[in-house]
Amino acid sequence: MPNEKLPNKKSLHEIDGISQPDHVNQDSIRTIQNFRRKSLNIDLLIEKLLQGDIPSLSKAITIIESTNPTHKEQAHKIIQTCLPHANKSVRIGITGVPGVGKSTFIEAFGMYLTSIGKKVAVLAVDPSSTISKGSILGDKTRMEDLVKNANAFIRPSASGESLGGVSRKTRESIILCEACGFDTILIETVGVGQSETAVHSMTDFFLLLNLAGAGDELQGIKRGIMEMADAVIINKADGDNLKRANNAKLDINRALHLFPLKDSKWQPKVLLASAFYNQGIEDVWQLLEKYFSLTKENGYFETNRKNQNAYWLKETVNEQLLSNFYQNQTIYDQLQNAENAVQNNEKSPFTAANELLELYNKMNKST
Repeated sequence: MPNEKLPNKKSLHEIDGISQPDHVNQDSIRTIQNFRRKSLNIDLLIEKLLQGDIPSLSKAITIIESTNPTHKEQAHKIIQTCLPHANKSVRIGITGVPGVGKSTFIEAFGMYLTSIGKKVAVLAVDPSSTISKGSILGDKTRMEDLVKNANAFIRPSASGESLGGVSRKTRESIILCEACGFDTILIETVGVGQSETAVHSMTDFFLLLNLAGAGDELQGIKRGIMEMADAVIINKADGDNLKRANNAKLDINRALHLFPLKDSKWQPKVLLASAFYNQGIEDVWQLLEKYFSLTKENGYFETNRKNQNAYWLKETVNEQLLSNFYQNQTIYDQLQNAENAVQNNEKSPFTAANELLELYNKMNKST
């Protein structure tokens, strides 16, 4: 039956857990931790990463994601060494509202790509709690078949305080995955709605997953994210929902045709798919191949990559300036006083901000 999905054992229940020993020697733990810190050889790590070693790739991404100041120089060396070996993949951003089935779609899509000889890296970004600052990072559990695939790599990361649906170091992670030999990079965003500009500025193709009943063509026009989409996939188009999915396809098609033609000269398309039943997945890849063929032929693919590099140069400068500002101890001390003055209505936020910036500029001039 086409609409039947074979029963599959959940990955969480495939292997029995290991019982916790009654006592763990804390001295042994410290000895092992110290050994691991001392034994990290960055040159060897990079060498193994370039040979396609997955554990080395994971360690390298951990280093570039680290906020530890001692890792900054190591991260810079890793990225600079890997850069000449990068830019040999296609980068696909995948977004959609929570519940649209992003993880299920990515697993079905990734399994199809590996079946035709592709090496797939999935950079999945989970939203961070504004209260606890934590993230679930459960994508590996959801993608229980893809995570066991030898030609796939899944890396969940926390979004932290970054906007735009990606983590602070997603772009650098892309470079490392490409250097490790992955030719297809899938970036799953947190699905925050209209703040997807960051992932759009680091991918070659932007894929929007949608659901039937999400609004008519007027609602589609109102969404800023629709303008960025190179294709819209109506997911969960199966069973009783198939008729609604077809109606949604017509609505979104009408909305897309009201937008001006993209610089890529590509007219966005709308497709139906059911990731759960593995339907329509091959059609999605065929559509992407047409896009890549068109944009490489007309030169947009390369031009877009160059423009993205320039964009991320400025973003990196902004990030570094912000980091330097808040890490300055004098500024940090004055910031507490400024916050108190603003909270007590003794100063306006704008006046306090200007005073802090003037202080920072004077300190930089004196040095």
